[in-house]
Amino acid sequence: MAPESIALIKSAGLALGGLIMLVGGGESLVAGATRLAARLGMKPLIIGLTVVAFGTSIPELFVSLTASLQGYPDIMIGNVVGSNIANIGLILGCCALLAPLTLTMREVWVELLLVVCGSALLMLCSGYGFFPRTMGLLFVLTLVSYTVLISISGMKGKAEVPPSLEESVSEKNRPLPMLLCLITAGLVLLACGSNLFIRGAVDLARFFGVSELIIGLTLAAIGTSLPELASSLAALRHGESGLLIGNVIGSNMFNLFMVLGLTGLISPFHLSPALLHRDLPVMLAFTLLLIPVLHKTGGTRRWHGLLFLGGYLLYCATLL
Repeated sequence: MAPESIALIKSAGLALGGLIMLVGGGESLVAGATRLAARLGMKPLIIGLTVVAFGTSIPELFVSLTASLQGYPDIMIGNVVGSNIANIGLILGCCALLAPLTLTMREVWVELLLVVCGSALLMLCSGYGFFPRTMGLLFVLTLVSYTVLISISGMKGKAEVPPSLEESVSEKNRPLPMLLCLITAGLVLLACGSNLFIRGAVDLARFFGVSELIIGLTLAAIGTSLPELASSLAALRHGESGLLIGNVIGSNMFNLFMVLGLTGLISPFHLSPALLHRDLPVMLAFTLLLIPVLHKTGGTRRWHGLLFLGGYLLYCATLL
């Protein structure tokens, strides 16, 4: 076998192995954290809005931090922007095609407003070509403030337990060491998986002669969005439309304010001009499209799913 073929197989194996570890680590971390939160007496609503939505974005956080610290900022920013586009275009589009989803604009207007503002600020930074540490601090503080406020407001009333969370809540009496082992195992898998994935992704980019930004927008973005896809399909099976759409919007919010913010706070980075001309307007457009859909129809219909999915496939075609 030719040395080039061996190198390609090795790179693909590293990337695939890293993705498997990322998905497994994310599942383990979310399972452990959700059950621990239930054991500590957190309301199921708060668990769904914070632990589940944010937990499914942990792979994006690990991949982005690893890519940035290893000197691959294009993979990092491509992962965040590509994941946000995939969450709405691919995941929400596919789920809306399978079944109509019901959710009013009034229930998620704060989260949508935050995502739109975060996207606009990122576009502003992209115009200057740099994401400064002060912007990273602002992003992180914004998400922390949101989480504290929603936790306080959620504790004022009794929340109903969504069927998709009943199993986790009913297992609040699981032994504490077992939950801590789940969380620890998830963190270890995420750290190792992100390392392997970045090595494989960079090698693949060099082998095929494509930019690291394209790898981040496609391979990294879709791979790290698998936890959101799994949790969204689970919510769809249980008829939890609000949890599904909330998970997608919450994950996008976490990607912007925590993944991007924390990465920029630790290590400020330069932004590719291609982001402002192509990718960031697409990310903002998908988010803005959700506003009239939820406001006028109170949810998504199958033709909305077709619109989102078609738009995402068209976007991927432009990348190629």
